Amino acid sequence: MGYKYVKSIDSAEERALYHKHLLSDVAALERIYNERLFEADCIRIGAEQELCLIDNHWYPSTLATDLLEAIDDPHFTTEIACYNLEINLDPIVLRGECFSQMQRELERLLDKAAKHAAGKNVRILLTGILPTISKKHLAPEYMTPLERYAVLDRTLRKIRGRDFDLHIKGIDELLVKHDSVLFEGCNTSFQAHLQVVPDDFVKSYNWAQVIAGPLLAISTNSPLLMGKELWEETRIALFAQSTDTRSSSFQLNEREARVSFGDDWAQGDPVDIFKQDIIRFRSIISSDFGKTSMEELDSGKIPSLKALGLHNGTIYRWNRPCYGVSDGKPHLRIENRYLPAGPTVIDEVANMMFWVGMMSGRPAEYDRVQDLFEFRDVKANFLNAARHGMSSQIYWEGEQLCLDKLVQEILLPVARRGLRKRGVSEEDIDFYLKVITRRIEHQGASRWMRKSYRNLRKKFKKTDACRALTAAIYHYQSKGNPVSSWRILQDDVDISLEKEKRVDQHMNRVVETAQEEDNVAFLREIMRWRKIHHMPVIDSHGKLTGIVTSTDLDRIRLDGEPVYLAEVMKKDVITIEPWGSMKEAGELMRKHDIGCLPVVQDEYLVGILTRNDL
Repeated sequence: MGYKYVKSIDSAEERALYHKHLLSDVAALERIYNERLFEADCIRIGAEQELCLIDNHWYPSTLATDLLEAIDDPHFTTEIACYNLEINLDPIVLRGECFSQMQRELERLLDKAAKHAAGKNVRILLTGILPTISKKHLAPEYMTPLERYAVLDRTLRKIRGRDFDLHIKGIDELLVKHDSVLFEGCNTSFQAHLQVVPDDFVKSYNWAQVIAGPLLAISTNSPLLMGKELWEETRIALFAQSTDTRSSSFQLNEREARVSFGDDWAQGDPVDIFKQDIIRFRSIISSDFGKTSMEELDSGKIPSLKALGLHNGTIYRWNRPCYGVSDGKPHLRIENRYLPAGPTVIDEVANMMFWVGMMSGRPAEYDRVQDLFEFRDVKANFLNAARHGMSSQIYWEGEQLCLDKLVQEILLPVARRGLRKRGVSEEDIDFYLKVITRRIEHQGASRWMRKSYRNLRKKFKKTDACRALTAAIYHYQSKGNPVSSWRILQDDVDISLEKEKRVDQHMNRVVETAQEEDNVAFLREIMRWRKIHHMPVIDSHGKLTGIVTSTDLDRIRLDGEPVYLAEVMKKDVITIEPWGSMKEAGELMRKHDIGCLPVVQDEYLVGILTRNDL
């Protein structure tokens, strides 16, 4: 989706034109490969840094477009949500102090963004999933107002034919229905790129699949979404479901999710990998085209393969093959898409160095990993890593190994040899690989976040616990120390709350409810057992239809015939929205002399506020 102008494919003529250019791109790619035109004498690395924008109260800030204009730097670009931005780092030759150079350049660009952001009361934060994101921030008005994102949203929804269902089960369970792809905006990652010589591409790609599980396990940074404790790297499940064009209907749309690990080893040559994705996934967006790629190639120009790039840009493999052109020379690279953003720049660069080192140091016996590993075990490693992080057991050559043993005894030595082979400085190698070692010995980001959040929940309700956690991430991040040294937060943490506290910060989200057909005698006992005085009444869809109090029920005389709630409940209910202020809530309770306020969003009950909460 890096192209400025894209459009949906709405007619047979448009699809035919797109397919003409797509087939020409594949033919040109084959010719470039067969004629050995790919750059093979230089290996570069690159990265994309996605980041979150937050306001002074630690909630998502919607000023991405304004901030991008103020920064005025081509390294920065938009993301689908208007509370995210992306930094595209310049490629660097893989040698010497390239990793510390990347860290300095990234910190320079982040500092530049932070200075402009401060003038707009905005902060920059690096984290896999921003803890303070709520369903409110997934509404259409939070999508970046650019046509390419609207086209992507409309097209994916049209293919799917129904709303997106998000269901993730970890320690807690999250079940949400949503009408857009904006859940994708919850994810922020640090995408690492490694240039690979064509003759070794398929072997490297398969090896990248093998090491994905162990690398993800020690890099997890996203255990929370909307206050729920889910996977150690919840992004993996969230991203897969947020762009899934398959529906559960009988219509066969696509064979696998557009976000996936894959189902088998890569085979053949690099062109075959791109062909397989064309076979598996329909083309969903197009653009304007000039000459075909073969025509450009015949005229002596290296083509950009725009149609193939558009297709590849809507398939989000965790290890994605990429084609590019630098200084007039075509190249191939593997994009690592599963590493989360944050929690510090040092942690990110250490993750990337570990990956690049393992890729570069692949032992000869792993040239044919398909002879040593079952693909389904490798895929299971990745999913287990996303669920369990550093607690994962990894299948390795038919054995089940503890993560720390595998990393320290096998993979770190492989990475060190690979980095030395590429001429990376010993000082850089020692520094960044020690970050990985200390993380294994002490703590990773997900573990720090889980323990801190649980401690905060002893003092705060979910919303404020998430705000306190976000504030702490920002505080530690600004110091720059790796997450292995961060102190677990305790319940004595204090955060600056705005004067106008919001209802959603203090409301009770777990609400005992009744339905109109419930028997009054039975419900009266239930309220007595539960020691509650107010009970909202909802219909089968969760919409609020009334309210009853224990006082109301105690006044009802029961003479044998059953009495139902529909006969006695109050139907004119005073309510408030979750984004209302606590001051307004107090005024409503005093004005109407009531002890509680149901919290309603779009007619649906989402919580309740009582006098005790005030």
